Amino acid sequence: MRARLVLQDGTVYVGRSFGAEGTTDGEVVFNTSMTGYQEILTDPSYCGQIVTMTYPHIGNYGVNREDIESARPNVAGFVVREYSKLSSNFRSEQSLNDYLRNAGIIGIEEVDTRALTRKIRITGAMPGLITTTDESDAELRAKAASLPGMGGQNLVPKVTCKKSYEWRAGMESVFSPHPVKKTNAIVKVVVIDCGAKQSILRWLVESGCDLTVVPAGTTAEEILAMNPHGVFLSNGPGDPAVVHDVIAAVKGLLERKPIFGICLGHQILSLALGAETFKLKFGHRGGNQPVQDVKTKHIGITAQNHGFAVRPESLEGTGLRVTEINLNDRTIEGVEHEELPVFAVQYHPEAGPGPHDATHLFARFTEMLRVA
Repeated sequence: MRARLVLQDGTVYVGRSFGAEGTTDGEVVFNTSMTGYQEILTDPSYCGQIVTMTYPHIGNYGVNREDIESARPNVAGFVVREYSKLSSNFRSEQSLNDYLRNAGIIGIEEVDTRALTRKIRITGAMPGLITTTDESDAELRAKAASLPGMGGQNLVPKVTCKKSYEWRAGMESVFSPHPVKKTNAIVKVVVIDCGAKQSILRWLVESGCDLTVVPAGTTAEEILAMNPHGVFLSNGPGDPAVVHDVIAAVKGLLERKPIFGICLGHQILSLALGAETFKLKFGHRGGNQPVQDVKTKHIGITAQNHGFAVRPESLEGTGLRVTEINLNDRTIEGVEHEELPVFAVQYHPEAGPGPHDATHLFARFTEMLRVA
């Protein structure tokens, strides 16, 4: 079926649909990972976004139940150059087309994703829509022009859990990144769920954490009543500056519990200490971002997915110091407090998909809790 992708600036890309039919809208972004489309689709951090894959062939190894990062796809839509009709992998349980159709996610193929990515890099990420309807281009351009940007959107309520739960699963698949020896849970950790990936929870368990996952609206007092050894701030979607309830909770926890944050959690921790965030032109999304430790000068290759960053000049007076920077654009990739037992990174050490250069950070958090 004919489908169209319409950007807010009026650009129209014509292609063919796969997955569900209808109309969807969101911020149009691109991801440079060559594999891992299933993990990307199910990452809650992509809520509200239409994801474009720069790698040209997508769907060739199908979908399975082991590699998901949440219970359902969270993207608003999916854009690829060529959807592979053949799923050729012994782990495949379902085609990508059927998976998206059953989840109600609209995909479009036969789009010049090189041209689309170039446009986003030049003009910046912008809202857009995908449709399989027969509306005119003029009607669709008018709709796209009125779509809101990502700035000011609090999408965390859409992806956080509805009630608290215990998480005990570690790396149970034989296809885990490498063999991990499980340890008995020795530290209690409360995870504030802003859209947590399952890979993060699994790495925390493997590192010796007994996890209780709580909704994003949980207060500092409620968390302290659980008497955890530490608190983890998860990844998530949207503008971090408007996630006011989580920022308030972190303020109430700062001098009372050790804290580790990833991605949105990194931004929220920084905001709670008085820093500011800003929207990146087109963000960092992919599995090949170089990050440098400012002290050791060691360089790691990281997986990333974010459209906002912490403003460097706003760190003055917060007690935070920069620990890592992105070598592509010099944005902040890690911070730690000069006195308090809190640290955070902008990238994803758990990857899923991507390199595992930074998985040692989970052990660092566990050791911090053991001595706290």
